Amino acid sequence: MVKKYVHLSQEELVRFADGELPSAQAADANDHLAACWECRSRLHEMEQAISDFVRIHHETFDPQLTSIEGPRRLLAARLRQLAASNRQARHSPLHQLLSWRTAAYAAAVLLMAALGTAALYRSWSSNPRQAITRGVPDRRLTPGVARAVSFNDVCSKTYSDDAQLLPAFVQQKVLQEYGIQSAVSREYRLDYLISPQLGGTDDIRNLWPEPQSSTEWNMAAKDALEDRLHQLVCQGKVDVSTAQRDLAGDWVSAYKRYFQTEQPAKPI
Repeated sequence: MVKKYVHLSQEELVRFADGELPSAQAADANDHLAACWECRSRLHEMEQAISDFVRIHHETFDPQLTSIEGPRRLLAARLRQLAASNRQARHSPLHQLLSWRTAAYAAAVLLMAALGTAALYRSWSSNPRQAITRGVPDRRLTPGVARAVSFNDVCSKTYSDDAQLLPAFVQQKVLQEYGIQSAVSREYRLDYLISPQLGGTDDIRNLWPEPQSSTEWNMAAKDALEDRLHQLVCQGKVDVSTAQRDLAGDWVSAYKRYFQTEQPAKPI
């Protein structure tokens, strides 16, 4: 009687990759993988999906989270759950491959959403709203992001500095990160830390809720500084990179230096 050739199940592949198979079973799985290109391909797709997730985790959450061990175990558990729920199904090899990759990415997205919620909670708990009451953004949330621009880009093109034109969900996300409820959002205006006319981008790390009138260091003062810096850049008196650093670092101090005053000009 010819022995039926059986591929490794999704659950077995997950446990093998995670080092959770008993030694004898792991040795059998290793022998099978050495002879089966199909299962090797499925394992490669699975490892690539997890690798992509870990890479995204490092890029996005490492500044806020101290370890990926907890998220990694949660992801592995979720993948095993997905594999177990489908192990009775009969699919073609190609369908199994595509289904596995979809499941892996779905689990990664779910976990990233959970991590994002935790990070957002930590941002709220540190009360970043205290910073903007002084007219400056919280640098942990808004460090400023700029693109590489030339003199001609700055001085021969026109860019919109109106962040209110950004999608509503972006505006709401910024308010949420700063812990600002909609009831008081009228006191603020969404603004770019580094203005687009000086190379600022639409990246959320370059956006913040700027006070409109609750402090003397408000939108009117910052707009005046942005105009002055743009003028000085186009006159060849200030480098674009310097203007970007002045806005991102401490725009209030930059205002005092460029206008040679300790108080902003009163609106006319």
